[in-house]
Amino acid sequence: MARKYSGARGKSRSTKPSKKMVPSWLQYKPKEIEMLIVKMAKEGANPSQIGLHLRDAYGIPDVQVTTGKKINQILKEKNLSKEIPEDLMALIRKAVLIRKHMGDNKGDMTAKRGLILTESKIKKLIKYYKSHGKLPMSWKYDPERIKLVVE
Repeated sequence: MARKYSGARGKSRSTKPSKKMVPSWLQYKPKEIEMLIVKMAKEGANPSQIGLHLRDAYGIPDVQVTTGKKINQILKEKNLSKEIPEDLMALIRKAVLIRKHMGDNKGDMTAKRGLILTESKIKKLIKYYKSHGKLPMSWKYDPERIKLVVE
């Protein structure tokens, strides 16, 4: 399926196994995995970085299959989750960087289009997160105010 804004067709890559089973060779117990996740979160890692680190360094292929909970659920139980979800924060950082670039390069129309597309993605995500209760209904995206949060 094509991407919404770029026309690209995606990337060829390996897929996860269809059967969701705990591997027999896995040495870690669910409590140990939760402790590793909490430790990495306290060090400042994002949930996606935690998952990659667990996969690459510890050989834990899928946290959800092993523990029965997603990384975000574990962080929420331990009160370590962030106020703004990770994917929304990444888009906001991107918008801040594009705005900074446009301040230096006034005639860059490609950057202007990129900012429009990025901010439309931000607005769609905010609408989704508000409807699912992950953001408060009073939360607003203000580019000038949010710049202070990002920096």
